[in-house]
Amino acid sequence: MKLKVDQDKCIGCGACVSTCPNVFDFNDEGLAHVIVDEVKDEDKENAMDALKSCPTDAIEEVKE
Repeated sequence: MKLKVDQDKCIGCGACVSTCPNVFDFNDEGLAHVIVDEVKDEDKENAMDALKSCPTDAIEEVKE
């Protein structure tokens, strides 16, 4: 699974970073971004929780 954060929608609330720090972190502008190319199996549940809990719907799954 691959995820991305829409930087235009992100408000930097940190919900995703606190929910799944193995996948999300803050960039230099204080906005969230994905720090892995592919979400590992053991992080998928937390990553999906972060996606669903994002208050601005900035996180989306990349469909290839």
